Amino acid sequence: MKLTLSNRVILLGVLLSASTSSVLAAQAPVVDVSSIPSTNTSSGTLTEQLVNVERKLDSRNRAQVNIQRQLDDLQSQVNELRGVTELHTHQLSQVLERQRELYQELDKRVSEALKPAGVSNATAISPSSVVKNYSNDLTENEAYDKAVNLVLKDKLYEQAIPEFRRFNDAYPQSAYAPNSHYWLGQLLFNKGKLSEAEQEFSIVVQKFKDSSKRPDALLKLAMVAQAQNNEDKAKQLFRQLLSEYPESTSAQLAKPRLDKLM
Repeated sequence: MKLTLSNRVILLGVLLSASTSSVLAAQAPVVDVSSIPSTNTSSGTLTEQLVNVERKLDSRNRAQVNIQRQLDDLQSQVNELRGVTELHTHQLSQVLERQRELYQELDKRVSEALKPAGVSNATAISPSSVVKNYSNDLTENEAYDKAVNLVLKDKLYEQAIPEFRRFNDAYPQSAYAPNSHYWLGQLLFNKGKLSEAEQEFSIVVQKFKDSSKRPDALLKLAMVAQAQNNEDKAKQLFRQLLSEYPESTSAQLAKPRLDKLM
């Protein structure tokens, strides 16, 4: 069967079309659909990450708030403790100031023994009457109070001297011993018995180094040396007082005396 020219042309066109389709089909890339990331899955993962970050930030903020609250509480406690400390310091200062005033008052009253009226009153009463009223059964406090009251209340300075001596003999280790030796030395100093006064003040300085009367005793030892015209010893004792007790009232009294000797 012979094909006409027109039929041949048509057949050739069909073959060319089929061949082109086969080539195009062979060259088309193969895509794995499962490998394409899902938009929904990616969006869900990002949301979870944001939620976790927000949760961590919230937890951190709460922790910072708790820490700040604790710091505020600690600061309040520190302020309260500081206030209590300042109050106690003020109260202690008042007690110490009152104690200094009492010592100054005692010193002032004992120094009245230098006055003629005080001396006449002291000699007007016989020492035997005081000895007669003395009891060996008195307690330590009562014995000390009796000696002190002879000076402060009765102003019987002459009779106070043997009372302090008895107390020192009976209670050598008493808590009142440094005060007793000091006031005995003061009474003797006022009477001009410098050697005996020096002995009593020296006991306070040498045996009772922790006593509050030690700086006073150092001052009186220096004054005894001055009265004995021993200026070198007086200077040495004044300097010792200023060195060991620079903030004491006795040191304030010693400085102008030392300046006069320089």
